Amino acid sequence: MKLHELKPAEGSRKTRNRVGRGIGSGNGKTAGRGHKGQNSRSGGGVRPGFEGGQMPIFRRLPKRGFTNPTRKEYAIVNLETLNRFEDGAEVSPELLIESGIVSNEKDGIKILGEGKLERKLTVKAHKFSASAKEAIEAAGGSTEVV
Repeated sequence: MKLHELKPAEGSRKTRNRVGRGIGSGNGKTAGRGHKGQNSRSGGGVRPGFEGGQMPIFRRLPKRGFTNPTRKEYAIVNLETLNRFEDGAEVSPELLIESGIVSNEKDGIKILGEGKLERKLTVKAHKFSASAKEAIEAAGGSTEVV
């Protein structure tokens, strides 16, 4: 094998189909859209979920459940993530956002007990799981609900 004999693997390179570029291309004139009809027109086609006038599946199926409009969604932080702070630090929601652990606060921050905490920290957050609270206090730190 020599440099000038190198070739890409068979079938790995496919030339793109240039539509509407003359009769010789095999896709000229109607550009592969056929003659007349909704899909031949520019801007043609139907909206998502449209089933040709048949009752769409979204409307055929029964709706169930309830969506609470006042539901609070917390940004979650696991204990193992808090190990990046130095011993004796005060971890507040502002610090978590500033350090990039939490990108958007949503309705508050909840600390969960995943992983092991090796630092003595004062943690301030909107909510704590029972296991997180236990682990923080076991490490010699304290928790404070904001």
